[in-house]
Order: sequence, then structure tokens, then C-alpha cells
Amino acid sequence: MNYFRDNIEAMEPYVPGEQPGDARKVIKLNTNENPYPPSPTVVEAAREFDVSRLRLYPDAMASEFRREAAKLLDVPAEWVLPGDGSDDLIIMIARACLGPGRPVAFPVPTFTFYRTQGEVSQAPIVEVPLRAGFALPVEQLIAAQAAVTFIASPNSPTGVAPAMNELEALADGVAGLLVIDEAYVEFAEQTALPLCRRCPNVIILRTLSKSYSLAGLRLGFGVANPTLITGLLKTKSIYNVGALPAAMGAAALADQAYARQCTAKVKASRATLTRELERIGCRVTPSQANFLLAEIPGGAARARAVYEALKGRRILVRYYDQPRLDDKLRITVGTDEENAALIAAIAEMP
Repeated sequence: MNYFRDNIEAMEPYVPGEQPGDARKVIKLNTNENPYPPSPTVVEAAREFDVSRLRLYPDAMASEFRREAAKLLDVPAEWVLPGDGSDDLIIMIARACLGPGRPVAFPVPTFTFYRTQGEVSQAPIVEVPLRAGFALPVEQLIAAQAAVTFIASPNSPTGVAPAMNELEALADGVAGLLVIDEAYVEFAEQTALPLCRRCPNVIILRTLSKSYSLAGLRLGFGVANPTLITGLLKTKSIYNVGALPAAMGAAALADQAYARQCTAKVKASRATLTRELERIGCRVTPSQANFLLAEIPGGAARARAVYEALKGRRILVRYYDQPRLDDKLRITVGTDEENAALIAAIAEMP
């Protein structure tokens, strides 16, 4: 007996990057985590947390965290919707807005979870190839007239961020919602937050997984006008953010000095790693994220071989067996020591 809907039976699940059993024994540059520990204020918040609160359900809106996010971005708290990671917000949006006859559009290559949620919702899927240099195909995305258009800014796995005028054109031109996924925005040169304030159809997604070193906590949020927030609340899990993650997340957002310090170190290491990859013959796409997309000399076969050889040396990077990416590796920016070990390992390969 088939217990699943036909579309679920037919689809491929989203495949996350490899998570080794003991990450301490590898150089882990495959899932865009931050190489530095969380803020000391996060550690203190966890230490001071009243564990008796755990017998009770948490605040359904994670109000402590919501207020801190609103304060940071200078928006009313009613504009912020916390989630169990930003992928939780993507699921809410798909539940609320997609379905048969309600298409989802996005450029490719990009974060494949957008497609996954479109397939779950049985929505028509419109994939629009990025232009040369991984530039955004604005006109074609507008022409799709989708119920939801997802744009990762900066994009993963390319690291390229669209220009603000391109995002403005999309906001004014798409038929439905424009979701701007700013998972890596702290490493970039701009944010689309002003566009969210101006355009009633724009939702900004943020996460604490990258610049705040809290990937294991699972905490993110969306920013949009209250009308959109009210609609998304109808598809939210009842208690989607636990009391302890909310407290730790609020502490992380409050310590902006530490977050900026770590971000600056990652950006400096990104520049050095770019130069070193180019020195050993790789072509590197200019990145505004905490990772690099590096084309490996010798084509797809050698890129896969380098990926496997690095894995054999307990250095993990990301390989995508798909057009436009199969001759490249996506490499998370690690510490300077980790990056140096990666360069030395690649340079030693025949």
C-alpha cells in the first residue's frame, strides 16, 4: 500500500550537507557554518536560564527574541515572525501561498529547499537559469508571474548578491510575494530591508545560523508588514521556537559588537582564501557570503576527484553534481589555519 500522496512519493528529498559524527576530527567547510564560537553572552544566557521553565510551553511568539530582533532592525515587533530556523519560514510561506495553479519561481542554481517546498505543495515550479556570471534574470522571473518568487541574497551556492535596483524591479513586477532570503546578509554589502518597508509584498528572511554561530540552535525569523505576518501565522507550528533557543537568540542579537568582530574576521579570511585559490589555478566567483564557489582546473571529473580526495583527508567541502556547478566546489570560509590546510591539500594533488 502507498501511504503517501503521489507527489510526495515521486519527489526527491532535500539533501543537506554531510554532518560527520565527530566534527572535531575533520576540517568542516561544507555547510557554511561560522568557524568561531557563539558570543559569550549566549553562553551566559544558557547558564542563567531557569530550567524550571522547560516544564511549561514556551511563549508561542518567542516575544523576548522577537523584541530583540525588532530593536536591531528598527521595525515594530509586529513585523517580526520567529521560526525554527529560516527554513521554518520557507515552509510557512509554501503552506500559505503555494498549491496547484499557484506557481513558485526562483533562479537556478540556488538553495534547492525552495523547490522541495514547491513540490510538497504541488505548485507549478518555474526555474529560471541565472545569466552569465550568475546574474539575476529579472525579466524572466517577472514574466513567470508566480504566487511566490524566492531570491537568495546573497545566493547560495554562488555567493553573488543581486543589485538593489534588481530587487526593486522584482518587488514592483512580480504577481505575488517576493521572498528575499538574507541568510548570509551580514557578510554582504547591502540589505533589502528598506524594500520590505516600502513594498507590501516583500518578506525578508534572516537566520542566526551563519554570522551568529548558532546553526545548532535552529533559530531564524521573517520580516514583513503585519498583514503578511498575520497570514503566515495561520500555518505556523503552535510552539515553533523553544524557550531556551529564544533566550539564547535574544542574547546573541544583543551582542552586536561580537557578531561584527566575527563577521569581519570571516570577510578578511574570505579575501585571503580567494587569493590563495586563484594562486593555485582556481577561478573564484566573487562572493558576498561566508563561502566561495571555486572552479577547479580540469573540469567536472577533476572537481569530483578533488572533492573525494579532500574527504579522504578529512576535509569536507560541497560538491554539486549538476550543470554549471559540476566543475566547481563550494568552500565555506574557515579559520585561517583551516583554509591554509585546504590550500595545501589541493596544491599537493596531481
